[in-house]
Amino acid sequence: MSKVLDLIVELAIFEKEPLAVEISVDDLIQHGIGSSSDFDCFVAEAANDIVGIALVYTRFSTWKGRVLHLEDLIVSKNMRGKGIGSALLDRVVKHASDLKVKRVSWEVLDWNTPAIKFYEAKGADVKRDWDVVHLNEEGIKKYLSKLSPCKS
Repeated sequence: MSKVLDLIVELAIFEKEPLAVEISVDDLIQHGIGSSSDFDCFVAEAANDIVGIALVYTRFSTWKGRVLHLEDLIVSKNMRGKGIGSALLDRVVKHASDLKVKRVSWEVLDWNTPAIKFYEAKGADVKRDWDVVHLNEEGIKKYLSKLSPCKS
C-alpha cells in the first residue's frame, strides 16, 4: 500500500496540492481491505512495481440509483502514454458493468487538458456546467458551530 500512497501524493503534487494528502498507509489498509472495505483499488504493474491505480467506490444517485465513483485514476508520470491509463479505465468500466451500476462518474480539473482529451476520446461526457462542492473537515466544524442547539 505504500506505493499506492506514493502515487496519491504524486497526484496531489501534480494537482498543485502537495500538502493536501492526510491519509496514511494504515488508513488505506484499514478502509480498503476486507469484506466491508470502503473502496476497491485496481493497480497496474510494470517490472514488479505499481505504476498506476484506479480507486473506486459505489454510491447512490437520486436520479440513477447505484453508481460507481472513480475517485482517482493515477499513472506515474514516467509511465504515461504507454496504455496504462486506458487499461485501468477499461478495468473500472468492466467492474461497473459487473456491478450493474447505472453510471460511472468522476471529476477532472478544468486545466488538465490531456486528461480531458483522454476521457472524451473514451466516450466520457465531461460536464463543464457543474462545479464540485466540498466541505472540508474545518468547514464541517464551522458549519456545526453555527447550528443552534436542539431544544428539548
